[in-house]
Amino acid sequence: MPVKIRLQRHGKKGKPFYWIIAADVRAKRDGKYLEKLGIYNPNTNPATIELDVNGAVKWLQNGAQPTDTARAILSYKGALLKNHLTGGVRKGAITEEQAEEKFQAWLDEKEGKVSNKKESLSKEQEAAKQKALEAEKEVNAKREAAAKEAVDAATAEEAAATDAEATTEDASTEENKEA
Repeated sequence: MPVKIRLQRHGKKGKPFYWIIAADVRAKRDGKYLEKLGIYNPNTNPATIELDVNGAVKWLQNGAQPTDTARAILSYKGALLKNHLTGGVRKGAITEEQAEEKFQAWLDEKEGKVSNKKESLSKEQEAAKQKALEAEKEVNAKREAAAKEAVDAATAEEAAATDAEATTEDASTEENKEA
């Protein structure tokens, strides 16, 4: 029975969430599977991937063929590298300890890259928040200035109206005095 390592879609419309599975080629996309190897959530930044590397290597050694996306995920998490190193151990090119050492060195380097990316993303988000806050403060200052001008204009109009009333009252009292 030919086996594929592929993604099985879960989640709601517009928010996909995938299981990484080993399944018979003839099975439906979201149908019966042989083993669940991990999860893949592309909605987060960077994407969340949890993978049973040893289980994936076991299936690869038994002849399972990953799909293109599954191959990229397996490569990202190091399952393909571990499969390659295990093949070298079987052929006698390297020892088990050397293979494990190379794999751990690769994992440490990969973890450093991922943590650097997460840090840069968080710094970018903080910078964007600061920029938005500054823009909002500027808009609020403009609104306050406009409101103050409107209040000053209204006060000036009231003062002018009161002066006009006082002037008309003075003029009418003067006319009354003359008459």
